[in-house]
Amino acid sequence: MFFLKRNLPTWERAARIIAGIAVGAAVVGDLTTGTVTWLALATAATLVLTAFVGFCPACAMVGRRYLDQ
Repeated sequence: MFFLKRNLPTWERAARIIAGIAVGAAVVGDLTTGTVTWLALATAATLVLTAFVGFCPACAMVGRRYLDQ
């Protein structure tokens, strides 16, 4: 079985959710156009997904760990 250890503290998970919602709101509010819209949607989805899972692959690649578990 493959288990992912959380590497994001609670405060950062909350910040990622807020940032993801803000980026998503910018897309819904037509503040982006063209390719930027798709990049913003991908960014928003990534932020929210990593926040809910509690694991960020980019952080894991550089060796970041969350030890308060």
